[in-house]
Amino acid sequence: MLDRTLIWNQRHLLDVLREFEQFYNGHRPHQGMANARLLYPLPALIADPDQIARLDIRRRDGLSGILHEYGHAA
Repeated sequence: MLDRTLIWNQRHLLDVLREFEQFYNGHRPHQGMANARLLYPLPALIADPDQIARLDIRRRDGLSGILHEYGHAA
């Protein structure tokens, strides 16, 4: 993350590191699908291409676009 971010001063560095820490520890899944520690059941697989095209996926950016979170729109 730091090789893609221009840090202006110590305050900015601390803010960037704090935001990355919150993303890493709070939002990022720490295990893959094979040994998943799921908090919710996985949805059924979608085989119909038309249904895939109608999914409403939203992206939230963090750290000025360096971090991305994806999720279904509510």
